[in-house]
Amino acid sequence: MLIKALCDYYDMLSAAEKVLPEGYSKVKIHYEVALTEEGEIDHIINIQKETEVTVGKKIKKKLVPQDLKMPQRTEKPGIDANIAEHRPLYLFGLNLEKEGLTPTDRTGKAQKSHAAFVETNLKFIEEMDTPLVNAYRKFLLNWKPEEQTENQELLRLQKDYAKSGYVFCLTGRPGHYLQDEPVFAKKWNMYYEKQKAEAKDAYFAQCAVSGEERPLARIHSKIKGVYGGLATGSVLIGYNNPSENSYGNEQSYNSGISEEMMKKYTEALNYLLASQKHKHMLEDMTMVFWAMDTEDKCEDLFSQLLFGESDTLNAEQTEEMLKKMMEDAREGKITAKRLENLSTVDPSVDFYMLGLKPNSSRLSVKFIIRKKYADVLWNIARFQQEIQVVQEQKPVPLWMIEKELISPKSKNDKVNPALMAGLLNAVVYGGKYPVALFENTLRRIRIDRNINRIRCGIVKAYLNRNDKKEEITVGLNEENKSPAYLCGRLFAVLEQLQKDAAGTELNRTIKDAYFASASVKPALIFPKLIRLSQNHLKKIKNANYRYKYNERIQKIIELLDGKFPEMLRRTEQGEFFVGYYQQIPELFKKSEKKEEQ
Repeated sequence: MLIKALCDYYDMLSAAEKVLPEGYSKVKIHYEVALTEEGEIDHIINIQKETEVTVGKKIKKKLVPQDLKMPQRTEKPGIDANIAEHRPLYLFGLNLEKEGLTPTDRTGKAQKSHAAFVETNLKFIEEMDTPLVNAYRKFLLNWKPEEQTENQELLRLQKDYAKSGYVFCLTGRPGHYLQDEPVFAKKWNMYYEKQKAEAKDAYFAQCAVSGEERPLARIHSKIKGVYGGLATGSVLIGYNNPSENSYGNEQSYNSGISEEMMKKYTEALNYLLASQKHKHMLEDMTMVFWAMDTEDKCEDLFSQLLFGESDTLNAEQTEEMLKKMMEDAREGKITAKRLENLSTVDPSVDFYMLGLKPNSSRLSVKFIIRKKYADVLWNIARFQQEIQVVQEQKPVPLWMIEKELISPKSKNDKVNPALMAGLLNAVVYGGKYPVALFENTLRRIRIDRNINRIRCGIVKAYLNRNDKKEEITVGLNEENKSPAYLCGRLFAVLEQLQKDAAGTELNRTIKDAYFASASVKPALIFPKLIRLSQNHLKKIKNANYRYKYNERIQKIIELLDGKFPEMLRRTEQGEFFVGYYQQIPELFKKSEKKEEQ
């Protein structure tokens, strides 16, 4: 499913001219090597662009290399030169050591790499005649690595020398590169087609993706942009051990994927990973998502509703759309009219989500999700509706939920990626929320002695979807007769009474001392709190205000029939916390503001 979807997506991108044509690669280039007509290095120009990146709370400036189209890069191991090479070891035949530049090393790799580069490129540019190609030819013939160990242009690059990409131009003509010369590009296209024709001698079999008889890919191109992966990229499909060989097929011949389909799926996945519009981090897992069209509007709305990120929708637009979508969520569908600002979006288009993590040998696929886009929107709307706890409704992005599952005092805690993947799966498919999500939230509330809108929303959403005992409404529900919910409400009233009775900021309240234990053993804790409340009531000078507090307390106790539960189960503890949180806003209504004591 995944490989076929990526191949289809590549075809759509190719038709829209959003990906490179066949036979070309996108290469990160840091420097231009400006050659004189005699083929000598005149100077090396930094062509990286300065951009701003956010690191924590600070915005820093960073130099970013340019992505340039170059003849397809080799993926073979060992010494193998490219046409219009960009790697410094091949171009200059020099290693950068502590002592400086040197052409020698233990394996002789620098010398072998440079020799392969010279031989390959001299042969390729035979009979070409342009000023830049002629300068390039002279460079190939005249450059002697052993004579260039003190080259100031190279030494000036310092540590950047070995990790940078390079292109050639003529001095005085920056921006016009060797690979862009018409005669060079024409020769490359012919060369590439010849290589394809010669591939007929390769291993032919039925392609598992297209179903056609095609040369199978022996080695698959590398995927870049996955968090934690190698800088050079990692393969998604690869076979390295003899035990993985089947019917005598070695390496990726086992996959049954043709060269053509391999190039399509790798190019499409690299395109997605290179765009912030199509990926998001869930802890240390890279999530990739795309709709089967070439517009970015589906992804933009998805990102805004689920991650709180958007290039085109502001917060007001999102909240307004979410409210409309919630109306549809109650009816069980998202109608096309709700997508008015996305008139080019087809609600029936397929939408894909993919979770990737690297391991020692290849990329690991943690999950694959495919749904119709309208179904995805409806399920997100349902999730957003379930997680609301007060009448003022705002979208809750996943990163906020993730943040609430970590101790505020910890700098290194991480949420299990499996938990976040399970949550995402529940949101998109409309299934049950992970039990670990609920348990982690309860633990954080008890340990931190703090419940906020997000944590309360998580608990409410879990109880309504997973427990289905009694639906918890948005805002306080005075008709809810659940003992656990009533105990939470009562605790909120008693806490506020203590604060008002003190008249000043308290260092320690009943919440600090009894919140966690009251949520587990109400019958043990609440009699103590009721006795304490009588002392607090005496300190309230205003008789009318004192009467209102007493009335609230008595009303909730009556609903409990004067009995507190001995023990609250896990889900009942969740009801306790929701009751507590939803009661608090009612204590601050304008009509019930504290009068002058």
